[in-house]
Parts: sequence; C-alpha cells; structure tokens
Amino acid sequence: MDATHTYAFLLLPSHNRVYAQQSARLARAELLVMNDTVLGGRLADIAESTLGGVPYLTFRAPRPTEEDLAHLANLSGLYALFERVGDTLTPVEVRRLDRFPDDLLTIQKYVGKTNEDFTKLLLNVTALSCARPERLLTGRLRVLDPLCGRGTTLNQAVMYGLDAAGVERDGKSFDAYQNFFRQWLRNTRIKHRAESGPVRRNHRTVGRRLTVTLGADKESYRRGETIEVDAVQADTVASGDFFRAASFDLIVTDTPYGVQHGSRARDTAGPALSRSPLPLLTEALPVWNRLLRPGGAIGISWNTQVAAREELTAVLAAQGLVVRDSEPYLGFEHRVDQAIVRDLVVAVKPTGARGV
Repeated sequence: MDATHTYAFLLLPSHNRVYAQQSARLARAELLVMNDTVLGGRLADIAESTLGGVPYLTFRAPRPTEEDLAHLANLSGLYALFERVGDTLTPVEVRRLDRFPDDLLTIQKYVGKTNEDFTKLLLNVTALSCARPERLLTGRLRVLDPLCGRGTTLNQAVMYGLDAAGVERDGKSFDAYQNFFRQWLRNTRIKHRAESGPVRRNHRTVGRRLTVTLGADKESYRRGETIEVDAVQADTVASGDFFRAASFDLIVTDTPYGVQHGSRARDTAGPALSRSPLPLLTEALPVWNRLLRPGGAIGISWNTQVAAREELTAVLAAQGLVVRDSEPYLGFEHRVDQAIVRDLVVAVKPTGARGV
C-alpha cells in the first residue's frame, strides 16, 4: 500500500456570513460521504484545522489517483488543495467539472434563493449516493428538481454537463427562470436552441414548458454532444404527466421552508398553506418515486424547525426508498437564520425496484 501523505483543503470563501461560519463542518461531512462512496475509505483523520489563522480541512491518504482528484475537485467547499509537508503547502492541481462561467449560478439575486454552495453540496451528496456515482464525472446522470423555483439546481446540473429537468408551480418563478436562462445563453454566446409555450391536452392548457438544447462549445453542439434542459410550469404532483417513468437518476430539491414559502397541502376545504413540508411530500413522493430509476437517489433539504428528521425518513421509507443514515449523512444540519435550521436527507431506490 502506498504510504500516506497529508493534504490540506482550503475552503471556498462564502459571501453568506452565516453559511461561511459553518462551511468547514459541512465540507467535512461532504468529504466523509465522498470517502465512503467513491474513494474507498482511503482518507483518514479528516479534521477541521487552522493553518496560519485560516480554516482548512486536513486529511491523510495514499497519493490520490487521477479519478480521486476528479472527484475531490468538485467538492462544494473546495477552493484549493495542497499537499502538506511540515509547514510547506504545495498546490495539487484539480480540474473541476464546470463547463460554463460561474455567473450562471451567481448572477441571480432574489429573496429566498438557496445558497448556490449548498445547492452544489446537495446535488453532490445525492449523486454520490446513487448506485453508480462515478457517472457524475461522465455527465451520464439525469437530474430532476420537482420544486425548482428559479432554477438554481438546474443551473448547477448544467454546470456539470448533466441533463436537467424541473417543475415549478409558480408562474412568476417559471418566467423569471426562463427569462434569465435564455438571456444568459444569448449573452455568453452559447450555441443552443430553445422552445417554449403552453402544453395542451384534451383541448385545455395543462402547463407551460421550456426546452433548451445547448453545447459546452460549438464543436460539441455540432457533434450532438449536448445538454438538455426541460422546465415545466405545473403542480409537482402532476410531474408524471410530463416525464416518463424511471427517467431520472437523481431527484434533488430544496423544500419550502414554511416561513416565506409555505408548502401547499390539500384538504376538503381546498388548497391551504402548511408550515411543514410533510403534507406536500406525502402527496408528491409517490409521483417522484415513479420517475426515479432503480439505483437512483433522492436528496431533500428542509427546515428542521417545522418537521423532524424521523418524519421525513418515515415518508421516504413508506415509498420503499432506503434512507442513508450513516454518520456522514448526519452532519449537514446548519442554521440559515433565526427561523430556519436546514438539514438534508438522502434515500436510494433499490436496484431491483420497479416504478409504482
């Protein structure tokens, strides 16, 4: 076995002060998940450290392979990786998957936007948990965000070169996403084609749809090596009317927090706002589960102030999904503000499962 070396992971600066205060702990949890899933448990002594007054993660490992570095490069909190010998830090080259300028993620500013660093973390942890996580490096995972808002998850998937789809009930959010994305494509001169318009069935409009095909560069586009984005304005419980069963590898979503963004629950009196995401998830998960391929993973973030982890895991387990509950997956809880303490849960569809 190769002798172990010591590495130091410089954390990405965050413009969000509250998130930055918790970023080392979140990065450690993400790295622990990666170590368990694609790095073969070769990393040891993963710890938060301070070097020269600056926070780092440090760990020991055999010299990483190219594939190891390809995975490490995409950690949401990674700014730079160094090999440490005594007090000397030597940079280790890492090449991120990112196919496009990062303004795709950072330009949009609006109240309620999920921190793009956390969106990347949630997508990463979900992808690392599916049956074949190495496909993240090849662009062969298809992502659905069934509560996509203004498209932060879709944009992160596009950055990775993944096909992405989203469903959003709110017309203003859907319009904001398609206006931004189409304008960004024009401004950056990305080769693409885009279509949008109403979706009609049985002589009535059931939603609106934006479909975009783009290439990382002109040559890729000409060769047909394209990325597909498919966004629908409709209720999430109607997602199965727009997408085929077992057509997604990952379902990744940030649920309404029940403060500014109440989730919709149905009862005999009609639609009503609920502070908890549980009524929405109870109704929507059977639909989402049918869209998930066997071996696929679903990652959900939520506000623990309005729903307990045990309640969410029970709803997921009721659909035959296997919740990941090992120690690394329990390290993601963090404060967003006084009313929101966010956490995530990941569950996997057994490889032998069939759509319901």
